[in-house]
Amino acid sequence: MQLGILTAPFPDTPLEGVADYAASAGFQSLEIACWPAAGAEKRRYAGTAHLPIEDMTATRASEITGMIAAKGLTISALGYYPNPLHADAAHRDAVATHLKRVITAASVMGLPLVNSFVGGDRSLTVDQNWARATEIFAPIVAHARDHGVRLAFENCPMIFSHDEWPGGHNIAYAPRIWRRIFETWGDAVGLNFDPSHLVWQMIDQARFIREFGPHMAHVHAKDLMIDRDGLYDNGILSAGMGWQVPRMPGLGDVDWPGFFSGLYRAGYDGPIIIEHEDRDFEGSDTKIKRGFELARDVLRPFVK
Repeated sequence: MQLGILTAPFPDTPLEGVADYAASAGFQSLEIACWPAAGAEKRRYAGTAHLPIEDMTATRASEITGMIAAKGLTISALGYYPNPLHADAAHRDAVATHLKRVITAASVMGLPLVNSFVGGDRSLTVDQNWARATEIFAPIVAHARDHGVRLAFENCPMIFSHDEWPGGHNIAYAPRIWRRIFETWGDAVGLNFDPSHLVWQMIDQARFIREFGPHMAHVHAKDLMIDRDGLYDNGILSAGMGWQVPRMPGLGDVDWPGFFSGLYRAGYDGPIIIEHEDRDFEGSDTKIKRGFELARDVLRPFVK
């Protein structure tokens, strides 16, 4: 396993500067954030464009991968987390176009993995969204396969605020949906596993890893704390709004010894990428780095 970071929290720092920090802090890998350079999407920890996706040539790819390798780092994946099933057709088309560009760039760079979301239209049922997903992703999955790249989807419901209510912006969150995904696309896609999303859904972590461990292509390390007062005030039907709090690993309710035990037993030996969404460690690069380093110290004993 290699411990690394997702570059998204450093939107104003060039990739080489992020790589310098990661290497100096003892990390081994980067998941590189690859939103469009024009900055079409603006939400917390999204919209970061650390690669020239729209203009990726073989020469530029070689320069970038060489720079990363020279610092003793690897690239775990390229990451682009939009909403491919957005209610607006023009938005969906723009997302699909850029996702294909990210896949092409990964191929040019010699990288086998691109992380993303399946997405979701909050006003539709899961089954209605699934019908749209199979149509939209058929050419995207084929494009990835043709370029020797695997897509990995994250298991986040994307329902944190009222503009995502009631159905959320990503349907790939529960075991029954993941079974559909693998029955439909097989090994052409994988799971980018984030244990924090199981906590507030009350999904058994050990059981989930036992069932889906063989499909895990990439792993995020993010914690989640259940605010019991918030849960009391809002109730579980608020779908996490007002009571689920993203934290750095070690500061929430994820069972990290059980998490790593399950991964090792499942045979997972890939990257462990820390995803930063903890409000207590944001507001400046210094605070963001403190958060990453705290997580590093919590996780390092488990990563061999």
